[in-house]
Amino acid sequence: MGPEAFAREEQAGDSFRIGAVALLAALSVLPILVMLSTSLKTQRQIFSGGFSFLMLPTFENYRQVLEGRFLGYLGNSIVVSVIATVVTLVFGTMCAYAISRFTFSGRSPIAISTLLVRTIPPAVLAIPAYFILTPLHLDGLAGLTISYVALNLPFTIWLLYGFIEQVPTELEEAATVDGCGPFRLFFTLIVPLLKPGLAAAAIFTFRIAWNELVLASILTNRTSRTLPYGVYLFITDVGIDWGQLMAAGMLVALPPLVFTFVAARQIIMGLTDGAVKG
Repeated sequence: MGPEAFAREEQAGDSFRIGAVALLAALSVLPILVMLSTSLKTQRQIFSGGFSFLMLPTFENYRQVLEGRFLGYLGNSIVVSVIATVVTLVFGTMCAYAISRFTFSGRSPIAISTLLVRTIPPAVLAIPAYFILTPLHLDGLAGLTISYVALNLPFTIWLLYGFIEQVPTELEEAATVDGCGPFRLFFTLIVPLLKPGLAAAAIFTFRIAWNELVLASILTNRTSRTLPYGVYLFITDVGIDWGQLMAAGMLVALPPLVFTFVAARQIIMGLTDGAVKG
């Protein structure tokens, strides 16, 4: 095969990959566009028959959603998701570093069990969590936050453990020789090198805490409900107001999307820094 034929074949392969990625992107964005279009229609337009993006948009659905208890649900979700994410990252980083660097009895079983615990569905843990937290008066937002930390901590430990294993121990030994103490070593040397892993763990933890419904429906009450349960309340025995439901869905989807894009930049920057330093 000559150089020109090889170049044409490589170009064809690139074109196929770009087309496949574009198709997958379109399929991923289509449900969001349908939800956005439906949220800008009246109930009559939604059931008029057929589907079209060409219509006179109305923001009445968003107005009605925001006039209800949506903002209260939004505040509860922000508090629970942010606190659960921060606490999970702090404890997860420390635990992963201890498992990776310290030698103690049961180290390997603990490292493996952290991931196995995450395979348990949240629905299985909902009732036990209720009976454990309610007598301690930790139901509501406090109990929900504790549950999300416990739910996401195993995966965070396992994920960060893999990143810490990639950090050469020679860096820590050199820092120790220069007089760097254990806490300074951890926070000034190890944590900055884990930026991509921390960003990935933050995305995973935040999205789970933001979107989870089963625990939120059992551990919360009328004043501490979060967004997923608040959106569920739009489905009633009388009927479903699809316009308001789609408007609420769009408002619920925006914060995780923004958070994901911001955190993903840290992943890219971390990988780029590693490539340049390498």
